[in-house]
Amino acid sequence: MSYRSSAIGRYVKRLAVFMAIFVVLIFAVGTLFRTAPPTGALAWAAAILPALPIIGVFWTIFRLLAEESDEFMRMMFVRQVLIATAFCLCVMTIWEFLQNYEVLSRETGGFGTAFVWFVGLGVGAIWNTMVLRQQADDE
Repeated sequence: MSYRSSAIGRYVKRLAVFMAIFVVLIFAVGTLFRTAPPTGALAWAAAILPALPIIGVFWTIFRLLAEESDEFMRMMFVRQVLIATAFCLCVMTIWEFLQNYEVLSRETGGFGTAFVWFVGLGVGAIWNTMVLRQQADDE
């Protein structure tokens, strides 16, 4: 599918900016914590910095939902976001129970909830593609 609206164009630009900022911050903050670990409030502030562009990505996705004028495409994006949210909630709920019953260590790290939600966006995109193909085959 090669649909492209002005809302999609703005989405791509915003996404690129936030992800570029994220890459710079993740390396800069990682280097800071390895070489001269901050303490106290500065440590909190520095650790939060890489999360801010991820929050910007969430805002970017929700702006796309608000700005997209094509009702069908907006519905497809909304379904993708709902699938991502359900996927993330399911995975993280299972993860937490595995930790609660000490099947997984509480220290088990990972990319966290945002990463799982973004994977869910991919699952939602695949689902939308399958639905569109099925509808095309039925016609």
